[in-house]
Amino acid sequence: MSRRSCDRGLGPWVLGLWALGLALCLPVPLQAGDAFLIKEASTRLEEGIFVLDADIELRFSPEALDALDNGVPLTIVLHFQVRRADAWIWEDSASDLRLRYAVRYKPLSERYEVYRLPGDRGRSFVSREAAIAALGELRGIQIVSKDRLDPEVDYQVHMKAELDIEELPLPLRPIAYLRPAWKLGSSWTKWPLTP
Repeated sequence: MSRRSCDRGLGPWVLGLWALGLALCLPVPLQAGDAFLIKEASTRLEEGIFVLDADIELRFSPEALDALDNGVPLTIVLHFQVRRADAWIWEDSASDLRLRYAVRYKPLSERYEVYRLPGDRGRSFVSREAAIAALGELRGIQIVSKDRLDPEVDYQVHMKAELDIEELPLPLRPIAYLRPAWKLGSSWTKWPLTP
């Protein structure tokens, strides 16, 4: 078999691999931009435990806001990790924590309520804007004990927020999985862990 016939035979195969590689490198539009923005975050040491405060700007899509106004609770998952600053991706985190908060509209009282899950009681608000702003204000979240960290190692806190589609009512979930308006979240944000 000549080199020329060998090249012709591999050409489409190599081209196909190249196209597949390019497709895998392109960003997949899983989220409609960063609908949630972690604007500010800080940690402090209180009685041997690192505590986090953060402010998240939650920009819900019109579809999500419409569902909220019609009585559908929206649940936000907050994912926190404490990792070595130079950790490889497969290394375990010193701490890995997921918290869930929800906002819902109560038509009988015409109020919005923000609460932590599990549970169903929380703070009540007259306006949707005030409730969403309160949902994005995190205060005093305990993320890791100082005893679990090596004092000779630099650590970082990683944080991400996203809408939990699995908590939506069953008839709404297929639509939420298919439409970008429901794929709401933030990118991972990281900062040094300092007392």
